Amino acid sequence: MPTALRAQDRQTTTTTVRTYHDTKNNEDHEWNAREDQAYSAYNTQKHHKTVEFSKLKPADQQKYWGWRHEHSDAQLKIDIK
Repeated sequence: MPTALRAQDRQTTTTTVRTYHDTKNNEDHEWNAREDQAYSAYNTQKHHKTVEFSKLKPADQQKYWGWRHEHSDAQLKIDIK
């Protein structure tokens, strides 16, 4: 499987956590409620139809990670308690 598509699930005691690899920055990102909100903001800002992130093409996933690195939770006003 191409590196950009690499997603892993790891089981914790109560949930499954999905992580995605950002090839440009060579780091893994945990997909969680904050990421859901950021991805929603990304789609709104870019006028994209919302498609489940895992179903995006690798290049489109990488575009999101590039955008995400430029948009912090504070900047997006993401506050999950």
